[in-house]
Amino acid sequence: MKAQTLGRVLLGGFMVTAGVLHLTTQREEFRAQVPDWFPVDEDLTVLGSGVVEIGLGAAFVALPRHRRTIGMLLAAFFVAIFPGNIAQYVEGTDAFGLDTDRARLVRLFFQPVLVLWALWGGGLLGDRSRTDRDLPAHSS
Repeated sequence: MKAQTLGRVLLGGFMVTAGVLHLTTQREEFRAQVPDWFPVDEDLTVLGSGVVEIGLGAAFVALPRHRRTIGMLLAAFFVAIFPGNIAQYVEGTDAFGLDTDRARLVRLFFQPVLVLWALWGGGLLGDRSRTDRDLPAHSS
């Protein structure tokens, strides 16, 4: 299995797991991460983001022909939720063991890694040895 394929499957599995945790045992922890200023109810935000994570993660694993599109959507999702991570740092909210400003700050640096991982796993970064069948058809 290519490293990029393994990375895609691992990230997809991680996302499905995180999404399930949004809907079950870690729901309260995720609610604590929704910024005070966010205009949607905390619980609805957590449930909605959990469903999105499950869908994107499962699609990333199960639909390899669409990995580029899903990789871009996943990267966009990570960018979209980043303000919540910033708010957790700025507001000093404890969740998931992030109970110091330093721990919350360090976490911020992992979000760009997730964006890059989604793009790489989707075949948008790195391996440029694609075959012609991987490239979109162009009309002449």
